[in-house]
This record gives sequence, structure tokens and C-alpha cells, in this order.
Amino acid sequence: MKLPFTKMHGIGNDYIYVNAFTTTLPEPAAMARRLSDRRTGIGGDGLILICPSAIAHARMEMYNADGSRGEMCGNGIRCVGKYVYERGLARANPLTIETDAGVKTLFLEIDNGRVSRVTVDMGEPILDGPRIPVAARGQVIDRPLEVEGQVYRITCVSMGNPHCVTFVDTVDTLALEKIGPKFEYHPFFPQRVNTEFIQVLNPAELRMRVWERGSGETWACGTGACAAAVAAVLNHKAGRCVLVHLRGGDLQIEWRTQDNHVYMTGPAEEVFEGTIEIADVSRAS
Repeated sequence: MKLPFTKMHGIGNDYIYVNAFTTTLPEPAAMARRLSDRRTGIGGDGLILICPSAIAHARMEMYNADGSRGEMCGNGIRCVGKYVYERGLARANPLTIETDAGVKTLFLEIDNGRVSRVTVDMGEPILDGPRIPVAARGQVIDRPLEVEGQVYRITCVSMGNPHCVTFVDTVDTLALEKIGPKFEYHPFFPQRVNTEFIQVLNPAELRMRVWERGSGETWACGTGACAAAVAAVLNHKAGRCVLVHLRGGDLQIEWRTQDNHVYMTGPAEEVFEGTIEIADVSRAS
């Protein structure tokens, strides 16, 4: 089969996008593994299908690079909004996008008919342990967790997917490829976890590196930046409006008191369109 696709990224967090309004993709989990390979496939942090929705303008279906299903992706949903608007699937502003973590509202910044930046209402952060989920009841704020013989102070937040945030003196010297999987597969996290390592620059700025479950270290993580901002407030390290510096760029995060929702603002960029020949779909698995 010939598969048309679009490569897009939000500050370096790159995904392969398929228009499921017009294309049926068999075995998407297996296809995510195959297409995400940066040497033998298209290359990306995963695969996102843009699908029809009965309750929103469109639905986002996300698969990580290892084929696992993700509930939500903050950088990915901004690109979905750009795709849906610019290709006329829906010309509304704001847009609503259905995800496995609920319906999200997107506010588009449009220049000459093109979407440059998107603000996403990410909803309320979830702080209750079993709902994140983690192996603890109540809130997990500044809790000690032993990982590979070292004790980290962690704060856990769900932004529709589970996050573990820990504050460090510097993110530059982290051996993330070594420690990231130890957090991801730690028994404290029954559905694995995304881990954010945060360096506080000042009350309005954070630096972040992230290990995403199913993808490894990525250049950015929108839900992770939101979780980091919430954790910084809960640990009295930052205010409710912060600029988060990631490897791929910056995100503005605001945790508003009016509705308890977290709002994320950042760019969405298209890289290229293409068509890839999938000679044997069964080989994807």
C-alpha cells in the first residue's frame, strides 16, 4: 500500500501524521514501530492519526515509537490543530480535539491563513495517586523514591498521562539514557511513567529534560512541561506562569487559579509531506 503522511513537530517533538479522514491505516501500533525508526523508516517520536470525531472537530489517536498507545501529547495536539485548520477539515477557532484524555480546546494564532502558535487548554492536573496512577494514595509531592540506589524527591502529576517530576541542580550532566528507563519501568508506576528532570532558573523559568515512556529522551514534551510547572508551584519553586526551556525550544505554561486548568502555548510546524510504500503490512509487526 502507498501511505500519504505529513511530518510535523512541536519544538522538536516530531511525529508522523496520517489523515484518517481519507486513509485507513492497518495495524497502527505495528506501523508506529516501523515508521518511527530513524534509520529504516520516516523517523519520529511516534505516529498520530487525525480521525473523525462525533464529539469534537477531530480526534487524535497517538502511538509512541515503541507502538504503545499514548493518551495525550501536548506538542502533538498543537500540530493536529494546525493540520485540521489549514487543510480545511474544520475552519473553526477555537478548535476542539478529542483525545484519549478527553476533549481539549485549542486557540489558534493565525497569520495569513497559517497557524503559527497554539494555546491548548490542557484541563485540570490530576494529583490523586491512584488516578495518575502511582502505587500510593493521596498526593505525591516531594516524596522520596529510590532509583538505582539513589534517592530522588519526586512529585507526580497526570495531565491525561502519568508524569514524575524531580528537581535537579543541573540538567546538562544527566545520564538520561541510563536513568530514564529505570524511572519508566519502576514498580511505583504501574502503567510506566514519563519523567521530567527540572532545573529551576528563577521563579518564572525552568529548564527541562524528559524521558518519555515508549519513546526515550525527546526534545520536548508538552504534557511534561505542564506537569513540571504544576510540580514547581506545589513545591514553592515557581509561580503559576512559567517559561519552560526544552531541548527543542520554549513553551509558555500557565496554571490558572480561575478554573484550575493548565494552559500551554507553543509553536506548531510542518516539515514535509510524502508518500511511503508499505510493501508488506504484516512485516510492520
